[in-house]
Amino acid sequence: MERRRPDGNRSAYRNPATPTPQAFGGTPLSTHVDDDPLARERTHLADSRAALRAMREDVESLDIKDVTANWVNAEVLARQIDERIKALADLSDTPLFFGRLDYLHAPGADRAEGAGGERFYIGRRHVHDHDGDPMVIDWRAPVSQPFYRASKKDPLDVGLRRRFGYTGGDLTAYEDEHLSDPAEATRTSKLLQQEIERPRVGPMRDIVATIQPEQDEIVRSGLGGTVCVQGGPGTGKTAVGLHRVAYLLYAHRERLARTGTLVIGPNKSFLHYIEQVLPALGELTVKQATVDDLVAHVEVRGTDDAPAAIIKGDARMAEVLRKAVQSHVTLPTEQVVVVRGSRRWRVPAYELEGIVRELLERGIRYGAAREALPQRIAHAVLVQMERSGEAPDDRVQDAVARNAAVKAAVKQMWPPVDPAKLVLRLLTDADFLAVHADGVLTEDEQKTILWAKPVRSVKSAKWAPADAVLIDETTDLVQRTHSLGHVVLDEAQDLSPMQYRAVGRRCTTGSATVLGDLAQGTTPWATRSWDEALTHLGKTDGVIEELTAGFRVPTDVITYASRLLPHIAPGLTPVASVRENPGFFDLRPITDTAEVVAACEELLRNEGSTGLIAADARIPALAEALSAAGIGHLAPGEETTHSTRLTLVPASLAKGLEYDYVVLDEPRAVVDGEPDERTGLRRLYVALTRAVSGLIVTHAAPLPPQIA
Repeated sequence: MERRRPDGNRSAYRNPATPTPQAFGGTPLSTHVDDDPLARERTHLADSRAALRAMREDVESLDIKDVTANWVNAEVLARQIDERIKALADLSDTPLFFGRLDYLHAPGADRAEGAGGERFYIGRRHVHDHDGDPMVIDWRAPVSQPFYRASKKDPLDVGLRRRFGYTGGDLTAYEDEHLSDPAEATRTSKLLQQEIERPRVGPMRDIVATIQPEQDEIVRSGLGGTVCVQGGPGTGKTAVGLHRVAYLLYAHRERLARTGTLVIGPNKSFLHYIEQVLPALGELTVKQATVDDLVAHVEVRGTDDAPAAIIKGDARMAEVLRKAVQSHVTLPTEQVVVVRGSRRWRVPAYELEGIVRELLERGIRYGAAREALPQRIAHAVLVQMERSGEAPDDRVQDAVARNAAVKAAVKQMWPPVDPAKLVLRLLTDADFLAVHADGVLTEDEQKTILWAKPVRSVKSAKWAPADAVLIDETTDLVQRTHSLGHVVLDEAQDLSPMQYRAVGRRCTTGSATVLGDLAQGTTPWATRSWDEALTHLGKTDGVIEELTAGFRVPTDVITYASRLLPHIAPGLTPVASVRENPGFFDLRPITDTAEVVAACEELLRNEGSTGLIAADARIPALAEALSAAGIGHLAPGEETTHSTRLTLVPASLAKGLEYDYVVLDEPRAVVDGEPDERTGLRRLYVALTRAVSGLIVTHAAPLPPQIA
């Protein structure tokens, strides 16, 4: 029987007999496989792994010696084959499939295509046998969607949803939901809870087995629209953003292969933490960067105080830069004389002025207009030639555009602009800044961003991070920035308006996924509203979604941390933990650092990772105390192992990270380490919400009154 496969191809499906339903739990493996559903599922797993291995071997055996026209095509094809081989890798400790759907009916007008009373195993990637019949369906395929969306209220034609439990890579348990059976009561999935609460060792992992309906809606939203996700700690916003990239690459692979995708994170530690999620889903082409990486036109060696950084990050600076760039254009006062053989062709000053004004009014990039100007002048000359009876062609126009007189006139009217030199002049020349900031910045604001000492050159300048963003803006005014097909911006609440503009330039012709939490904004210029952020990003039509169900932070921990919300983000909906385990939480007064070390030792007796988070100024003393106690520890971003499971985390780098257990040292010091109290309380909120299973707060100083 011919039916369309979920990947769009046609093939005959095999429909094995439905296993006997069984309640949650790993039953002993029977000697009679036909009588043991768990044994049958293990057999299907083994067969699927063998099929994946065969798929990989088929690709490895490809001979491309005589199928390419030249060595360039051969190199490209070889690289594509290499990427395909990597994508087909079978990770031994990663389940190949995590669920199963048994549909009830044959396909019809109101049924999912291909869902003809058949069974589908849902996994991280598509696996087929030697005949091309699917053994595992990619979680992103349309037929897989009911695994995340089906419910007792709306079963979506699903008779049985089965979840699988694994120990390492071994299938050890399963759990069934009979969605179309009214006699079966709705209940919480124990396997789902176990997967959410599984100890975290190593980098961030994917959540394909635990995606919730509200998360799935965001993940599967279309490529054409920008989505902004407001989500408190532990709501899975980062995972949702990464899985949306994976879904978009599945649904629009050819388009995104041409235009590219990019994930932007707050720092290198964060990017290192999340870098294995997409490869685990078979996606190897997505690039990662920080905002600083995007604007790295100069070497950043300096820092700004908060007032200067706030003004430099203000969107008004874009207008100052635009005026400064355009000021280089000079209206002509003399004619241009082009000598061709024995003839002289003259373009009068008034005609040149008209050309220059027309280019200015069009609002095109400064560099593009400068490239167009000699061609416009040459065209004016060609018009005169044609009037005199000549018949010039494009080659003549190009020759006139390259004429020395034309080139000299262009240089005088529309000289080249070096973005770094322009920004340097604005920051060091008070008169130049005053002219172009007039009516945009106040005199006090101008004084705030001016450098105190003169600088010899661009290379000797001690550029601050905000300066690099200004140079990037200027660079875009001169020459258009390359646009990607899709950009994911994580921890977006910390960006300045000018940083948003820098990111927006990378997706002017594409879309974006913006992820963040207004309550975790820890910069003096932190985002005040997502509408404002989307405006600066250039995506005013973006849709704002809110995730409020907490899957990571235990109830007792998030309840305590939420005491800060009225002080740091009034009106924001608190996260409601859906965890059955309330977690471990303890406020612990101490007298010395030794008790902090003891708290770490206590938590390290548990399975999983432990983070010791402290104010940045406290890190050296705590590192010394841990070393003296013989406790090995890692820096943020370094991968935990079973032998070294403690990470010492400065509070400034804690955002986006998570640990099974956390010791938070001296909340008062975390707050005092920031330039103002609100920012300090937000930093504390971040630090309090990094724990997955338990939190100990140690303090010798009094607690901040907001959480006392």
